Amino acid sequence: MKRCCLLLVASLGYGEPSRLKDLLSLEGVRDNQLLGYGIVVGLAGTGDKQLTLFSTQSLTNMLRRMGITVDPAQMQVRNMASVMVSANLPPFAQPGTKIDVTASAIGDAKSLQGGVLLMTPLKAADGQVYAVAQGPIITGGFSAGRGGSSQTVNHPTVGRTPDGGIVERAPPSVSPSSHFKLQLRQADFTTAARVVDVLNQHFSAKVARAESPGVVAVDIPASYSSRPIEFVAELESLSVEADKPAKVVINERTGTIVIGKDVRISPVSIMHGSLTVEVRTKLEVSQPEPLSGGKTVVTPQVDVAAKEEKAKNIILPKGATVEDLVRALQAIGSTPRDVIAILQNLRTAGALDAAIEVI
Repeated sequence: MKRCCLLLVASLGYGEPSRLKDLLSLEGVRDNQLLGYGIVVGLAGTGDKQLTLFSTQSLTNMLRRMGITVDPAQMQVRNMASVMVSANLPPFAQPGTKIDVTASAIGDAKSLQGGVLLMTPLKAADGQVYAVAQGPIITGGFSAGRGGSSQTVNHPTVGRTPDGGIVERAPPSVSPSSHFKLQLRQADFTTAARVVDVLNQHFSAKVARAESPGVVAVDIPASYSSRPIEFVAELESLSVEADKPAKVVINERTGTIVIGKDVRISPVSIMHGSLTVEVRTKLEVSQPEPLSGGKTVVTPQVDVAAKEEKAKNIILPKGATVEDLVRALQAIGSTPRDVIAILQNLRTAGALDAAIEVI
């Protein structure tokens, strides 16, 4: 099967202006991860098996709290499943705010389709309960089968409950005051300096200073002292040209190569060929003549074949861009492995002015 090579040419260098809202965030204003252990009930025989001991224990403990005493050894749990429930608590969420939750089976349940998540406390890293989740599970897939044959669509052991979580406690958040800090999502000296220049020029005062490539300190001017929210809103609407380093991203597993459009290549000549060695082993049976007293033996026959393709030459002139390289590689029919090898060799030779990142 022929493998495809996907080359994406993107402008990763100095380009169009971006809003500050897309480049940075207020320090301390972030999501908080929540986690809890819960039970999904109402499954049509696709839940945990009796060998999943913690599911039986969970159901026994829940019924005991309701005043019902049962013998765990006599319980069938195929209509329920133990799940881990996760959610993200957004900043400034107030009690009563609804959030989406995700339930993931941790036992041997086959599907959560049609199940209902029972009331599950969700805790943060500090051990405090910040939300409670409950509601029907939406899986977006199913699993069906009988008699040794089965079919599974998507991933039926993970489901979501839209607006299934209710916030019970507000998370710790930092509100803008007379002084706050901005965090760049990608730390960069040049971008931090440009952000400071844009803020100081727009507000006609020295309101910002860069403390590091990733942090910009801001002082709210006197005219906005009683309106910090309006100040932050106006700040986020400003635009700045973010500077990003030239980079080549390679994913060898999928054959995807993303190259910055502004990546420059020094004058270089590329000669690339391939050598294929194929070894075949064929087993032949040697049958003796009747009544000869010989034995039947299996003799391996090994054939070795070598094929070397002619080297293909590419010459890139001074000032060549990655577009020229891509066009030349496509012209000679390069495969993903060929392109990856050529890029790595160019970087080693110092002819590629970009960083290579393999994911």
